[in-house]
Amino acid sequence: MTTATDTTATGHDDHHHGPEKGLMRWVKTTNHKDIGSLYMWFAFTMVLIGGAMAMVIRMELFQPGMQIVDPHFFNQMTTMHGLIMVFGAIMPAFVGLGNWLIPMMIGAPDMALPRMNNWSFWILPFAGGILLSTFFMDGGAPAFGWTFYAPLSTTFAPDSTDFFIFAVHLLGFSSIMGAINIIATVLNMRAPEMKLMDMPLFVWTWLITSFLLIGAMPVLAGAVTMMLTDRNFGTSFFDATGGGDPVLFQHIFWFFGHPEVYIMILPAFGVVSHIIPTFARKPLFGYSSMVYAT
Repeated sequence: MTTATDTTATGHDDHHHGPEKGLMRWVKTTNHKDIGSLYMWFAFTMVLIGGAMAMVIRMELFQPGMQIVDPHFFNQMTTMHGLIMVFGAIMPAFVGLGNWLIPMMIGAPDMALPRMNNWSFWILPFAGGILLSTFFMDGGAPAFGWTFYAPLSTTFAPDSTDFFIFAVHLLGFSSIMGAINIIATVLNMRAPEMKLMDMPLFVWTWLITSFLLIGAMPVLAGAVTMMLTDRNFGTSFFDATGGGDPVLFQHIFWFFGHPEVYIMILPAFGVVSHIIPTFARKPLFGYSSMVYAT
């Protein structure tokens, strides 16, 4: 009896039931508020980096002629500034805000897929690191503009372009996982008495944004994959000499690029739709019209 009790006690002591401490709390967290905070801190860091690039651009443009950096590095700055601000700052900031607020707004205890929520964030620092590492490679970072139009991006681009393509794939993977999580949460974890037309507008805007992400990001992945094969495997999707068409890239890119505009602005519309009624102390006028317009 004593032996069994001692064994049970020893086995119980071997298990750690308390919360994680220090860095591991953030690495392993599945709490939607913690992950939302991580997203927003990452976005803030990227704003500082992208903002520093913007300052280099502005200093170079203070007066005519070459001031601080050479033209090639200037083009690297404009390209990376755009990519970092769009994929590293604006989108993660709103995903973080959505992680924080959506479960509380619909009466859910957490996101529907908390472990995937953790994974979708921790992909981002690696993608951001790969993107920034291109500055230190032969030929420097990509310098063909944030829209990376072919054939400039497939023919006259540095070797680091392949790493840029990998980073875009990771960023898209993260966005798609986050979108799936939000859709699953909103459709399945609302409070029992909350109908779709009872949801706050911020939740509505994020629900629509999530569908846009799932529709648009794979198209971008297809475009950069065709770039990759044109560069390294002898295909001619965007090479007119091989029977391809550079305009095809523009069609594919803007199939992603136009929804991306709404992906970035719809959550902001949702935020404003809460701020103004709150400080005006009046209910939102035309809720159903706003929902259908979204």
